[in-house]
Amino acid sequence: MKAFLSIFLIFIGLMSFNASASNNKANQAPHWTLKTQAGKTISLADYQGKPVILHFWATWCPYCKKLQPKLVELKEKYQDTGIEIVAISFSEDEGAKPQDSITQRGYQFITGVEGDKVANLYGVKGTPTTFFINRSGQVVFKSTSSNIADPQLELAVKEIIKPKQAL
Repeated sequence: MKAFLSIFLIFIGLMSFNASASNNKANQAPHWTLKTQAGKTISLADYQGKPVILHFWATWCPYCKKLQPKLVELKEKYQDTGIEIVAISFSEDEGAKPQDSITQRGYQFITGVEGDKVANLYGVKGTPTTFFINRSGQVVFKSTSSNIADPQLELAVKEIIKPKQAL
Protein backbone atom coordinates (compact mmCIF):
# COMPACT_ATOMS: atom_id res chain seq x y z
CA MET A 1 0.00 0.00 0.00
CA LYS A 2 2.86 2.38 0.83
CA ALA A 3 4.39 1.81 -2.62
CA PHE A 4 1.07 2.55 -4.33
CA LEU A 5 0.58 5.71 -2.27
CA SER A 6 4.12 6.87 -3.07
CA ILE A 7 3.63 6.31 -6.79
CA PHE A 8 0.24 8.02 -6.66
CA LEU A 9 1.71 11.08 -4.91
CA ILE A 10 4.56 11.25 -7.42
CA PHE A 11 2.07 11.02 -10.28
CA ILE A 12 -0.07 13.79 -8.80
CA GLY A 13 3.05 15.94 -8.42
CA LEU A 14 4.01 15.40 -12.05
CA MET A 15 0.47 16.12 -13.21
CA SER A 16 0.39 19.34 -11.21
CA PHE A 17 3.75 20.41 -12.58
CA ASN A 18 2.68 19.53 -16.13
CA ALA A 19 -0.59 21.43 -15.78
CA SER A 20 1.25 24.56 -14.70
CA ALA A 21 3.85 24.04 -17.45
CA SER A 22 1.23 23.89 -20.17
CA ASN A 23 -0.13 27.26 -19.08
CA ASN A 24 3.19 28.97 -18.42
CA LYS A 25 5.71 30.05 -21.05
CA ALA A 26 8.25 30.41 -18.23
CA ASN A 27 8.68 26.62 -18.39
CA GLN A 28 9.75 26.77 -22.04
CA ALA A 29 13.11 25.04 -22.45
CA PRO A 30 15.80 27.59 -23.28
CA HIS A 31 17.21 27.29 -26.80
CA TRP A 32 20.85 26.42 -27.27
CA THR A 33 23.38 25.44 -29.91
CA LEU A 34 26.55 23.41 -29.32
CA LYS A 35 29.14 21.41 -31.20
CA THR A 36 29.63 17.68 -30.88
CA GLN A 37 33.03 16.14 -30.30
CA ALA A 38 33.24 15.64 -34.10
CA GLY A 39 32.45 19.32 -34.73
CA LYS A 40 28.85 18.92 -35.90
CA THR A 41 26.45 21.67 -34.77
CA ILE A 42 23.44 20.50 -32.77
CA SER A 43 20.68 22.52 -31.14
CA LEU A 44 17.45 22.04 -29.25
CA ALA A 45 15.66 23.26 -32.40
CA ASP A 46 16.81 20.05 -34.15
CA TYR A 47 14.36 18.18 -31.90
CA GLN A 48 11.35 20.48 -32.29
CA GLY A 49 8.09 18.56 -31.89
CA LYS A 50 9.83 15.57 -30.28
CA PRO A 51 9.90 14.55 -26.64
CA VAL A 52 13.45 15.04 -25.35
CA ILE A 53 15.40 13.74 -22.38
CA LEU A 54 18.08 16.44 -21.98
CA HIS A 55 20.86 14.97 -19.88
CA PHE A 56 23.65 17.14 -18.43
CA TRP A 57 26.66 15.04 -17.46
CA ALA A 58 30.46 14.71 -17.33
CA THR A 59 32.78 11.83 -18.17
CA TRP A 60 34.22 11.82 -14.64
CA CYS A 61 30.79 11.56 -12.96
CA PRO A 62 30.08 8.10 -11.49
CA TYR A 63 26.42 9.01 -10.89
CA CYS A 64 25.96 9.86 -14.57
CA LYS A 65 27.41 6.49 -15.51
CA LYS A 66 24.88 4.87 -13.16
CA LEU A 67 21.88 6.81 -14.56
CA GLN A 68 22.59 6.57 -18.30
CA PRO A 69 21.55 2.90 -18.72
CA LYS A 70 18.12 3.77 -17.27
CA LEU A 71 17.70 6.70 -19.64
CA VAL A 72 18.60 4.44 -22.58
CA GLU A 73 16.19 1.77 -21.29
CA LEU A 74 13.37 4.33 -21.19
CA LYS A 75 14.19 5.57 -24.69
CA GLU A 76 14.13 2.02 -26.01
CA LYS A 77 10.90 1.20 -24.20
CA TYR A 78 9.15 4.22 -25.76
CA GLN A 79 11.09 4.37 -29.05
CA ASP A 80 7.91 4.31 -31.15
CA THR A 81 7.03 7.78 -29.75
CA GLY A 82 10.03 9.50 -31.30
CA ILE A 83 11.64 10.22 -27.93
CA GLU A 84 15.26 11.34 -28.06
CA ILE A 85 18.10 11.52 -25.55
CA VAL A 86 20.35 14.50 -26.03
CA ALA A 87 23.30 14.83 -23.68
CA ILE A 88 25.32 17.91 -22.84
CA SER A 89 28.76 17.41 -21.39
CA PHE A 90 30.11 20.17 -19.16
CA SER A 91 32.69 20.85 -16.47
CA GLU A 92 35.00 18.37 -18.17
CA ASP A 93 38.65 17.63 -17.52
CA GLU A 94 41.04 18.81 -20.21
CA GLY A 95 41.26 16.31 -23.05
CA ALA A 96 38.00 14.53 -22.21
CA LYS A 97 36.24 12.81 -25.11
CA PRO A 98 32.57 12.65 -24.06
CA GLN A 99 31.19 11.04 -27.22
CA ASP A 100 33.91 8.38 -27.07
CA SER A 101 32.84 7.60 -23.48
CA ILE A 102 29.20 7.24 -24.53
CA THR A 103 30.12 5.01 -27.47
CA GLN A 104 32.39 2.84 -25.28
CA ARG A 105 29.45 2.30 -22.93
CA GLY A 106 27.43 1.00 -25.88
CA TYR A 107 25.06 3.96 -26.21
CA GLN A 108 24.05 5.81 -29.35
CA PHE A 109 22.80 9.16 -28.07
CA ILE A 110 24.51 12.36 -29.14
CA THR A 111 26.49 14.59 -26.82
CA GLY A 112 27.10 18.30 -27.14
CA VAL A 113 30.47 19.28 -25.69
CA GLU A 114 31.74 22.28 -23.79
CA GLY A 115 28.22 22.86 -22.54
CA ASP A 116 29.06 25.01 -19.52
CA LYS A 117 27.14 28.04 -20.83
CA VAL A 118 24.10 25.89 -21.60
CA ALA A 119 24.29 24.32 -18.13
CA ASN A 120 24.27 27.84 -16.67
CA LEU A 121 21.34 28.79 -18.92
CA TYR A 122 19.35 25.86 -17.46
CA GLY A 123 20.47 26.54 -13.88
CA VAL A 124 22.34 23.23 -13.64
CA LYS A 125 24.41 23.04 -10.47
CA GLY A 126 25.83 19.52 -10.74
CA THR A 127 25.84 16.19 -12.49
CA PRO A 128 23.72 14.43 -13.38
CA THR A 129 20.87 16.81 -14.08
CA THR A 130 18.20 15.66 -16.48
CA PHE A 131 15.33 17.62 -17.98
CA PHE A 132 12.26 16.04 -19.56
CA ILE A 133 10.96 18.27 -22.36
CA ASN A 134 7.60 17.69 -24.04
CA ARG A 135 6.70 18.03 -27.72
CA SER A 136 5.81 21.70 -27.18
CA GLY A 137 9.30 22.44 -25.87
CA GLN A 138 8.25 22.82 -22.25
CA VAL A 139 10.21 21.41 -19.32
CA VAL A 140 7.85 18.98 -17.61
CA PHE A 141 10.25 17.56 -15.02
CA LYS A 142 13.80 18.05 -13.76
CA SER A 143 15.78 15.37 -11.94
CA THR A 144 19.11 15.62 -10.16
CA SER A 145 18.98 12.01 -9.01
CA SER A 146 20.89 8.99 -10.24
CA ASN A 147 18.45 6.61 -8.55
CA ILE A 148 17.50 4.28 -11.39
CA ALA A 149 14.63 2.86 -9.33
CA ASP A 150 12.97 6.28 -9.07
CA PRO A 151 9.47 5.89 -10.60
CA GLN A 152 9.42 9.63 -11.42
CA LEU A 153 11.75 8.99 -14.36
CA GLU A 154 9.26 6.82 -16.22
CA LEU A 155 6.32 8.98 -15.18
CA ALA A 156 8.14 12.00 -16.63
CA VAL A 157 8.72 10.10 -19.89
CA LYS A 158 5.03 9.21 -20.04
CA GLU A 159 4.21 12.92 -19.72
CA ILE A 160 6.58 14.13 -22.44
CA ILE A 161 5.51 11.52 -25.00
CA LYS A 162 1.88 12.62 -24.93
CA PRO A 163 0.65 14.07 -28.23
CA LYS A 164 1.15 17.80 -28.66
CA GLN A 165 -1.90 19.74 -27.53
CA ALA A 166 -3.54 22.09 -30.02
CA LEU A 167 -3.77 25.71 -28.92
